[in-house]
Amino acid sequence: MNFDKQEQRLGTQSLKWDKTGELFGVTDALPMWVADMDFRAPEAITEALKQRLEQGIFGYTAPDQRTKDAVCAWMHNRHSWKVNPESITFSPGVVTALSMAVQAFTEPKDQVIVQSPVYTPFYHMIEKNGRRILHNPLKEKDGTYVMDFEDLKTKISDPSVKLFILCNPHNPSGRAWGREDLLKLGELCLEHGVTVVSDEIHSDLMLYGNDHTPFASLSDDFAEISVTCAAPSKTFNIAGLQASAIIIPDRLKRAKFSASLQRNGLGGLNAFAVSAIEAAYSKGGPWLDELISYLEKNMDEAAAFLTSELPNVKMMKPDASYLIWLDFRAYGLSDAELQQKMLHKGKIILEPGTKYGPGGEGFMRLNAGCPLATLQDGLRRIKTALE
Repeated sequence: MNFDKQEQRLGTQSLKWDKTGELFGVTDALPMWVADMDFRAPEAITEALKQRLEQGIFGYTAPDQRTKDAVCAWMHNRHSWKVNPESITFSPGVVTALSMAVQAFTEPKDQVIVQSPVYTPFYHMIEKNGRRILHNPLKEKDGTYVMDFEDLKTKISDPSVKLFILCNPHNPSGRAWGREDLLKLGELCLEHGVTVVSDEIHSDLMLYGNDHTPFASLSDDFAEISVTCAAPSKTFNIAGLQASAIIIPDRLKRAKFSASLQRNGLGGLNAFAVSAIEAAYSKGGPWLDELISYLEKNMDEAAAFLTSELPNVKMMKPDASYLIWLDFRAYGLSDAELQQKMLHKGKIILEPGTKYGPGGEGFMRLNAGCPLATLQDGLRRIKTALE
């Protein structure tokens, strides 16, 4: 795979590239915001889609045992997690699954714990379903985030807390939670009867030899209180195909989740999504290994540039994903000022940290899932914005 190739994305109805004027009021800025890579999907996936297209019939399609077996094999080979095929259901996307889980496992006005700052749709899916957000803020330590278990112990004891949404690896920082943290978290949730929805959509993109620990893999007890959201969408840059696998070992929880899908008129996966998820998980490994190596070089390039050219911008080195969490607080700018400088002076679009809730102030998220030349251009634009 030639990850250096500059793909033409303007004019392809790309949210990232074609909607900048509508969303940000500028048309001449480099988009490095939404979590959408600028790389072609693996040939194994495009070939599978071509074969499906050539079949010429696009009737109702349902994932079957072959689809589930592909998911199980991937989880076992990549993450040493043995998944029972019966525990797998499917959703058009992880955000959809988050909404379904909130509906299935909580009642109106129940509280749902999130660890802010965190992926914006966590907040949206809680609030839009009439539930309450309870923040368990992450703490900064040694240039990364750590969980605040003392705060969590206090808040999770509230009987109105029914759900905990975990982001592992964490978005926006790329922090991969280790076994010790997950064990502490799981024991608290078990003690208080709290269901854990673990968003593990970035788990395949582990960098620098780091391992991913699926929350549900740690014990049978943890598996019984868990809903694991996985997808090939971020891994293989196929978010537009809308395919995700939701792993729910407990039969009753799985039934509640499925009932929530049905109430909202959601079936399985579309015909192309089925072909894509099978091809990704059965044949995408070699491509992914190449991608990870390339992303590591991009991360190293960003770290070196910031150290040399912008030492006041602090980068949280990610354990996983292609996203970079940048700390601009040393400049003393308001979030509005920072955004304006990036858009109108630097001509670059980054995600403002305030989108990720409390603790995101003064930060911005940069998408490094792009050719090295694009990343270098973006870094220079950030420097221009701050000069």
